[in-house]
Amino acid sequence: MTTMAQEPAVATSEIRRHELAAFLRSRRERITPEQVGLPRGARRRTPGLRREEVAHLSAVGVTWYTWLEQARDIHVSVQVLDALARTLMLDKSERAHLFQLGGAVDPTPAAHCEGVSDSVRMTLDQLDPLPACVQNSRYDILAYNRTYARLFCDLDAIPPEDRNSILLAHTNPDWRSAIVHLDETMRLMAAKLRASMAGHLSEPAWKMLVKRLQTESPEFRENWERYEVVANRTKTKEFRNPYVGRLTVCHTDLWLGPEHGARLVTYTPEDEETRERLEKLHMMFSGAGTG
Repeated sequence: MTTMAQEPAVATSEIRRHELAAFLRSRRERITPEQVGLPRGARRRTPGLRREEVAHLSAVGVTWYTWLEQARDIHVSVQVLDALARTLMLDKSERAHLFQLGGAVDPTPAAHCEGVSDSVRMTLDQLDPLPACVQNSRYDILAYNRTYARLFCDLDAIPPEDRNSILLAHTNPDWRSAIVHLDETMRLMAAKLRASMAGHLSEPAWKMLVKRLQTESPEFRENWERYEVVANRTKTKEFRNPYVGRLTVCHTDLWLGPEHGARLVTYTPEDEETRERLEKLHMMFSGAGTG
């Protein structure tokens, strides 16, 4: 039996479900099939996307998604909310609204950015023209300097929730083309992620990242099933930069806070030619912003 104390909470939950249903419908109806790579078809009468199309693109069941738009009392995980936010092309404010209506906390780096103090940001700036960034143990890129912003692609143009070095190496064409030994790098990344994840197996943000990688990258799925593990280590790497050409650098991790796994990632030149090219890259974008 529902008590009087429970009634306000039940009513609030029901209102939130109806708001969520209405919000999803409105966002679905504003997106054209062409925006998500689907054919329009001559007989389409539905404004925007159909429910089954949103369900398919978000890798959820059609019936389940229909219940969601019908304001049924069902549990919505952060992984599903993240998938829906990407399918419906929500901006930062809309994404935050979706998670609030879903009664969940957004675990992506776009929602919060731990471990990056003003002094660390100043250090990043002082390291220019050496590319440097701050990453957490999940490989989210939390902050970066001017040279790093153009090392692989225009990182400023990437949405904050997608700024993850493993995700970008598997899904972003520009980032992938910049890595000389891509197959070896992807296998190593999967092994490093599995090693890092051992202490975070039940955390939603980690499960969400792995699920997304498995959905969007066949190379990741194959490497993930190898169950290989590798610890972080200093390593020489080669990149193809679209502005200055080939770069040979030494990758080094400097740990900032073991409780969060935050680390300062730096790339130092292995030869004089790379040093000159990094300086040139830095000067080319000296007026650009940084993360």
